[in-house]
Amino acid sequence: MLTNLFIVVLNALSRLSWSALYRISDGLSWLLFSVVNYRQKVIWQNLRNSFPDKNDQQLRTIARDFHRHFTDLIVETLKLRRASAQEVQERLVGDISVIDDLYARGRSAVFVLGHRGNWELANLFASVTFQHECIVVYKPLSNPTFEEWFRVLRTRFGSTMVPMREIYSDLLKPRTRPYLLFLVNDQSPNPKSAYWTRFLNQDTGVYRGVESIARKYNLPVVYADLRRNEERRGYYSLIINPITDNPAEVPLNGVLEKQIQILERDIVNQPGNWLWSHKRWKHQRPAILQPEQLLEVRQDRE
Repeated sequence: MLTNLFIVVLNALSRLSWSALYRISDGLSWLLFSVVNYRQKVIWQNLRNSFPDKNDQQLRTIARDFHRHFTDLIVETLKLRRASAQEVQERLVGDISVIDDLYARGRSAVFVLGHRGNWELANLFASVTFQHECIVVYKPLSNPTFEEWFRVLRTRFGSTMVPMREIYSDLLKPRTRPYLLFLVNDQSPNPKSAYWTRFLNQDTGVYRGVESIARKYNLPVVYADLRRNEERRGYYSLIINPITDNPAEVPLNGVLEKQIQILERDIVNQPGNWLWSHKRWKHQRPAILQPEQLLEVRQDRE
């Protein structure tokens, strides 16, 4: 009963204007981070470890920037439940020629994102803009009511949602056009199976699924950054970075290493635009790593 009431409230809020929702975001930001102190210890530990060269004032500036970004994401997600295709395309702009070229060559691809910008907006943008079939890999929510609410949001313009445990079998299905496989790859994986590298001055485990899928199905890999427009609230730029057209030619874990390097560069350039409240470094690097958890070093061939 309480869940259903909450859904009613969410749907009512989604009918408000963008400007009204951003006013709500301002108040929610103050409530969450100045009153409730939501995950402040996690945020500060992440920032201090990631930017050891910055002083407290500089870190506070990043934290305040993130606080507003975090609550903006909440209200934007509500609005996206009803936003038109035109609104979606107005709020995310960028050069998509790399994707158009892949489609022209009949190539499917892995499309990797980090928790930057508004990834829900990116999904809707892709499904109304790209010619590919859009397949989003995700982890289903435990609450069926919220799961259905987000499913409706994410599939509004034709994206297909596939749980991670089903993706290998799903990709074997016959399709009438090339697909883009969307994966967000900056979460905290099982340390015993992760690829381990240095990221933001810390030992960091990385999910290996992106590269595993790319190698298994011979898929090109592109990485997309969603850079926030500092002058226009709620607007973002899509910047697509090709990583490889042929994953078999890249050293083992080389795709992941390049992706994580680009992500780090983008975070350093716009640090408030990342999910600092996430417990990204809750696992420690194992004392002994298996060969598949390390970057393969190949000798140059004469």
